[in-house]
Amino acid sequence: MRFSRLFAPTLKESPADAEIPSHKLLIRAGFIRKKAAGLYDILPLGVRTLLKIEKIIREEMNRAGAQEVSLPIMHPSELWIESGRWNVYGKEMIKFKDRHEREYALGPTAEEMITDLVRKEVRSYKQLPINLFQIGRKFRDEIRPRFGLMRCREFIMKDAYSFHISDKDAEREYWNMYETYSRIFKRMGLEFKAVEADTGEIGGKFSHEFMVIADTGEGKLVYCEKCGYAASTEKAEQAEPVISQGRESLFEEIEEVYTPDVKSINDVADFLGVDGSSLAKLIVIVADNKPYAILLRGDREINELKLLRLLKVKDFRFATDEEVKEFTGQEPGFLSPVNIRIPLIVDTSVAEMVNFYTGSGRKDYHLKNVNWGRDFSVEQFYDISEVKGGDRCPKCGASLIEKRGIEVGHIFKLGTKYSEAMNCVFVDENGNEKPMVMGCYGIGVTRVMAAAVEQNYDEFGIIWPVPIAPFEVEVIPVNVKNSQQMEVAEKIYKELKDKGIDVLLDDRNERAGFKFKDADLIGIPFQIVVGKKVSDGVVEVKVRKTGEKMEIAAEKVVEMVLSRLS
Repeated sequence: MRFSRLFAPTLKESPADAEIPSHKLLIRAGFIRKKAAGLYDILPLGVRTLLKIEKIIREEMNRAGAQEVSLPIMHPSELWIESGRWNVYGKEMIKFKDRHEREYALGPTAEEMITDLVRKEVRSYKQLPINLFQIGRKFRDEIRPRFGLMRCREFIMKDAYSFHISDKDAEREYWNMYETYSRIFKRMGLEFKAVEADTGEIGGKFSHEFMVIADTGEGKLVYCEKCGYAASTEKAEQAEPVISQGRESLFEEIEEVYTPDVKSINDVADFLGVDGSSLAKLIVIVADNKPYAILLRGDREINELKLLRLLKVKDFRFATDEEVKEFTGQEPGFLSPVNIRIPLIVDTSVAEMVNFYTGSGRKDYHLKNVNWGRDFSVEQFYDISEVKGGDRCPKCGASLIEKRGIEVGHIFKLGTKYSEAMNCVFVDENGNEKPMVMGCYGIGVTRVMAAAVEQNYDEFGIIWPVPIAPFEVEVIPVNVKNSQQMEVAEKIYKELKDKGIDVLLDDRNERAGFKFKDADLIGIPFQIVVGKKVSDGVVEVKVRKTGEKMEIAAEKVVEMVLSRLS
């Protein structure tokens, strides 16, 4: 491709509404343009990268035994009603009626569509297992589209669904997809972690997220370098507490401490001159119109998903100050578990605490040397707080490492949730009908492109991993009016093309500095600069990732670049 023919409108400045690096750089480098909130045009450079991402996905899915299909993006409402999700999925589903007043939705996901296809075509156990995938557009009416391609209303996704005769076979395919996804992201040149995750709206028995490590990631994960345990902080478990049998001998006499006008954990800790881990905080919530008191260590936060699962409710809210007084008879900001009169749920983080601080129940006072088992009773500890870096690994006890990440893939073991609801059954070898056991496996294709940028950029622009770069090499003649420079540049360009390399020739009649800035901004892995030294038979190669520059004989530069690309 010649740059003079390439539609890649680069920009000097980032758009005002762009918040994160990928959003800024993909627009500035001419990969995308905003059409409306959460809607983006994908320009030629972006399409080239997306096609390479899709190619890797297709190759690995085919290698794993999956087969590609293409399903309609218009979903009939009756299928979603049948599965029970039409009125449950939420306002993210874009619904509409056709001219005949039939209701449809633009597909946010495709469990119902694929299940309907399979139940109509597969009857015998001899036809199973089967794994079908598609790469296409999905639609979710995000309440707040943001971060460019990270959270859109329309996006490209690879979704796959497998069908099995048994739970055992479904689990076999689950781990087959786990290995497949690992190969996919390795081939893309991305640093990632596969972590245990919550199943969310999709449902199912268990799941893993594949997260690209990036400081700007919305999600958090913890992992153990010793045993390999890894989980999102939504899913991560606390280690079993180590409770000394002789802890009662350590108890000190409880006493009241004057703490005027300090309510928050940080303010109380500063006032008392202690760490937040020496305090226990009590929070009052309301779930299904019932009040609960939640006690956890001062430096911990409630994990909402864990608490929802424990209480078996869909939602909860924090009580108002007026409700706190009504429910507990205590002063908000100074709550105490001692003599609490509503159900008390105590987090695992409290189990190892001895002689800790809590509120006293009355204004401007806290209690010192509070101990569970003496000052208030605990029937059972529950894991309801968020795990953090430095915590003990729940598997081996080593210290956990915390990182931020971007979810780019998710695999689920669905079980029979959809097959039972939609009567997707097979006839077994004994002639009995049984529901098919399902798995679900997704990759956000457009999100992968954004995540790759979040992980690979510098002050000058994008640094694409070679496998998904729009072009692998850019040849830059410094002066296109210099016949010798252009002759050598054209020769190198042709040789690389003949070797099957995606190469861009910057044949624009622009200043050298302008071309170099565009090359760095777009992020092509290798730049071959043909300048004045070409008269001595020498060109310069720049490695975008490291900034390394090498002077190479012009006749050897193709061989050298090919060796770096292999």
